[in-house]
Amino acid sequence: MTTFLTVLQVIAALGLLNVWLLRFNRGTKYRGGSASTMLEEFATYGLPSWFAYAIGALKVGSALALLAGIWFPSLVLPAAALVGLLMVGALAMHAKIGDPLSKSVPALAMLVITLTIGWGSLR
Repeated sequence: MTTFLTVLQVIAALGLLNVWLLRFNRGTKYRGGSASTMLEEFATYGLPSWFAYAIGALKVGSALALLAGIWFPSLVLPAAALVGLLMVGALAMHAKIGDPLSKSVPALAMLVITLTIGWGSLR
């Protein structure tokens, strides 16, 4: 079980780092509305640009904590819980603007992954 959870931690962390560091200014089919960048997506949700940077800092920090959690297990549960909470927020934003369910798949998948990580870290 430990190896499985470690793999999930790495998958979640690399996924977050990919979105927030490599794809921040690039379009994907999962961006809210018709946004082509992260700042446009937050604007689509009616959120200020500074909020995108705040959420990004939380997600990047959580990703790094998930990676560090491989060696420092006490970091895993708080990081997974924070990412899970942020994914609930992401799902709410997609629902708020009436996005099709397909645009919520990454957030839903990350929520399931972080719930699994969190549950596993309690065992």
